[in-house]
Amino acid sequence: MPELPETETIARDLDRAISGAVIESVRITRPDVLRVVSPRELSRRVKGARIERSWRRAKLVVIDLSTADRLLVSPRFTGALIVSDGSLDPSLLQYSTLRFTLENGRALHYCDVRRLGTVALMDDAQFTDYTNDLGIEPLDRSFTPAQLSGVLRASAQAIKKLLMDQRKIAGIGNIYANEALWRAGVDPSRASRSLSIREARALHAGIVSVLSEAIAARGTSFRDYRDAQGERGGFAQYLQAYGRQGKPCMRCGARLIGTHAIDGRATTFCARCQS
Repeated sequence: MPELPETETIARDLDRAISGAVIESVRITRPDVLRVVSPRELSRRVKGARIERSWRRAKLVVIDLSTADRLLVSPRFTGALIVSDGSLDPSLLQYSTLRFTLENGRALHYCDVRRLGTVALMDDAQFTDYTNDLGIEPLDRSFTPAQLSGVLRASAQAIKKLLMDQRKIAGIGNIYANEALWRAGVDPSRASRSLSIREARALHAGIVSVLSEAIAARGTSFRDYRDAQGERGGFAQYLQAYGRQGKPCMRCGARLIGTHAIDGRATTFCARCQS
């Protein structure tokens, strides 16, 4: 599913492409993706609204409107926000669930083949309540090695599971948890509180570096993820752990191990150089 780098890429694309545009109308073909708001209320509240800004919080794409409402999109496994000017391959819009018609003939589609993602419209109070429980953003300046160390010391759960806990650190999912732990040389099954200050620094560096590099490559695509132009991300070729079980470790040459025992998710690590 889209994690921080993918949703950051989408949000940046949208901010460049549609900031300042006015929403003329909404066509809702699959209302089951809506949350908080009904189809009729969504249409009424966004019609005539100007799109002020698009940004990311955790794994959410947030679109600020001139009405002080916010559209919140959680793409989850197969969702995509795509801007169309009529020139895109029609297959990219085959599973459009919502179409926001913009000025100048453009449209913003939320496409989702499995309809596991969600679209919500919230006012400021609802948005604050919804996001209050989310953890710190790992690319914020306030996210320091010392702060990470404090989060680790407060938990006995497996470090990989903690990294994916959105109440602790927002935006990291399975792909980048595997990658950050490999970069830091930390066993994913270790208790979080067992990491030393030195290991916490290494993990902080691994988190920040892999997320930043993945954003630069416009995210990771295996099957479903597309950016706002319908293009695939390019970071898959740089993955050093995730999806490479049975292949040699790029650091020490040992065969990487794959397991589902830690948190029920696919975990790949090197038993030789991750301790």
